[in-house]
Amino acid sequence: MTATVRVGTCAWVEKGLIADWYPPTATSAEARLRVYAEHFDTVEVDASYYAIPAERTTFTWAERTPAGFVFHVKAFGLITGHRVRPEQLPADLRPLVSEVTGQGHVVPSAALEERVLARFARALRPLADAGRLGGVLVQLPPSAVPGHAAWERLDRIRAGLPGHDLMVEFRQRDWLAPDLVDETLAGLRERGLTYVAVDAPRVATPNVAPTVVAATSGTGYVRFHGRNAATWNRRGGGASARFDHLYADDELAEWVEPLRALARSTSRLYAMFNTNADTQGPDNADRLRQLLAQAGVAVAPAAGPAQRGLFD
Repeated sequence: MTATVRVGTCAWVEKGLIADWYPPTATSAEARLRVYAEHFDTVEVDASYYAIPAERTTFTWAERTPAGFVFHVKAFGLITGHRVRPEQLPADLRPLVSEVTGQGHVVPSAALEERVLARFARALRPLADAGRLGGVLVQLPPSAVPGHAAWERLDRIRAGLPGHDLMVEFRQRDWLAPDLVDETLAGLRERGLTYVAVDAPRVATPNVAPTVVAATSGTGYVRFHGRNAATWNRRGGGASARFDHLYADDELAEWVEPLRALARSTSRLYAMFNTNADTQGPDNADRLRQLLAQAGVAVAPAAGPAQRGLFD
């Protein structure tokens, strides 16, 4: 069966959206999520990268969205090998921090990593129980070069989050170099992990993965980071500045046939926009959805007027 392309954004509470995309009546977190779910049927949770959400929070996300809506949750930074500060950990886990770097980042012990994984798994439970959980985005940092250590980390994450669709994004280009890409994709297939394809600036810097269209599981997943080479490595300004890009129609049209091909080889397919300056995320998503529909590619439409959640 050909998958239907489900299009969404990589956040729903960015400042630009609150200022210019949501209606003035959407003044609360609950109202904004409900409005978002009228336009798109899937979203990424970015906040979970910075701190593990409480179970009550994930329960309310499920409660405020209609049946069939899908959240993809970005793994907490410590899980994927990114630098975190003690204050980003749940308060009861902070006493387990025995060492920090000179810059104030946690040097995690095996015991702390295990506890953090378990706490993150608990946070996912309400979404999974409600049928709202798609996958867990495992974004490896640029420091995660190809090799045994990175595969070991993925194996630990897989063991700590059993039963979840783990979607792996590489931020180090060597993983997808011509002489290694087949081995990388085979390693993901062997472990039952989902490969995340990216659309990113066309620059040959180590922390920009090349665009390789492939699937290693029943899930196809594409993240659109924009093509703003000038801002990709600029310090300061936050993510909205780094991924500042309104796609031109011809840039999005390049993805019509790759997405059609991915739809034929997967049972679930997502195209997610990480362009979060101003209203670029939903604007880019809407335009891709239009181009896919015009080309005869099955694409999920807007959900329509407000629908109530599963628990209402």
